[in-house]
Formats: sequence, structure tokens, C-alpha cells
Amino acid sequence: MGVTACGTSGASFEVPDSALADTLMERLTVVYPAAADPVRAASTRAYMKGIAPFLGLATPERRALSRTVLLDTGPPDEKDCVALALRCWALPEREYQYFAVDYLRRHVTRLSSGFLPVARHLVATVSWWDTVDALAAHVVGGLVAADPGLRAAMDVWIEDEDLWVARTALLHQLRYGQDTDTGRLFAYCLRRSGDFDFFIRKAIGWCLREYAKTDPQAVRDFVAAERERLAPLSVREALKNIGP
Repeated sequence: MGVTACGTSGASFEVPDSALADTLMERLTVVYPAAADPVRAASTRAYMKGIAPFLGLATPERRALSRTVLLDTGPPDEKDCVALALRCWALPEREYQYFAVDYLRRHVTRLSSGFLPVARHLVATVSWWDTVDALAAHVVGGLVAADPGLRAAMDVWIEDEDLWVARTALLHQLRYGQDTDTGRLFAYCLRRSGDFDFFIRKAIGWCLREYAKTDPQAVRDFVAAERERLAPLSVREALKNIGP
């Protein structure tokens, strides 16, 4: 296509040719705008702190429209996923990025470890919790689960100055359950425990609370030992369902 996607991280990616992405984008950019609701769009943009313009599609309606867009299309390969994601991220309205996130979640098993830099680009571009958290738990988490060698990349991400990249490292194990690398989980929480940012403190509490569904005593013990280092918000979130 000769188009380059650039993100705030400084990385750039050539959008690959993809007939499947062409078809999906042609449909998507007709079907979504036709259902736009300007009143809902304005209120949603305000609720989301102005991160991006919106078309004003409620989630159930948007996903019903997405099924129409996807009708009679075959499974993608990684190149198709890259092309679709980058092209959706290049459009201003947020719902296009939601479509891409849903698509990547659905097809994460078709992605290789080589997709991780693209995932980081998505995390670091037009960043807010609505896309970042789903990418963290369902896309980045899926990639790392499939290739444990990518844990080294998470060790780098947790140190990142971009809070959304660091939040992704904290949250990527959310769905791992008994397969959670507890050493990394607890180490990451401590590494970012001094952050004053709400989204980091909340993520620390969230990933601990989620792991508490698997091993509540381990979380209680960790919080008891490190309470002085953890923000009160993180402690409250971690112990929310299990008590002190």
C-alpha cells in the first residue's frame, strides 16, 4: 500500500497489502457511519475524556454491525491482522479501533511472536484504558502465553516510561490463572509500586485481585509483607474480594 503507520513510541510500520483487510475496511467504513448517533457520540467522547471522536455506537449494536462486516470472510493470516489493525488505528473514530481489538482477540492464535511490536504500537497510540486493557489481557497475554520467550519483553515493558506500556505488562497475565508466573507478577507490582499514576496503581490492584481468584492466600501474604510499599488504592483493589 505504501502507507506507513506511526505511533507516539516512535515506531513506524508499513501497512502490508491485504485483500481481506481491503474488504473489511470497505464494509466497515460504510456500515459503521450509517448507524452513527451524534448525540451518543458527544456524550461518549465526554465520558472518555476526549481521547478520540466517536461515532456513537453502543457496544451491542456495534458488535451486531461487525457481524455484518465479517459475513462470508475467511480466517486471516498475520499480515491481514497487521493491515487491519494499523488501518483501523489510522482512522479517528474510536469504534474502528474497537473493531480491530475484537478482531485481534478472536484471531490471536493466528499471530506469531513477531506481532508483539505491532501490539506495542497499538498500546502506545491513542492510548486509553478502553483499548489498552483488552490488548493487554487478550492479545499481548495470548502472545506471551504462546511464546514464553516474550517474558523478557515484558521485563522491558514494565520499566517503560509510557504508563500504558507498563500497565500492559502488569495486566498481561490477567487470564493465566494457575499458569501465572507469580514471581513476575509480584515483582512487577513492586517495581511500579512507587508510581503516583492512578492507572498504574489501579492495575497493580487489579492483577493481584484477579490472581487472588486462584491463590487468595498468596495475595494476602504478599500484601501483608509489602503493604508499606503499595498504594492504598492498590491494597484495596487487591483485597477487595478476599479480605485482609
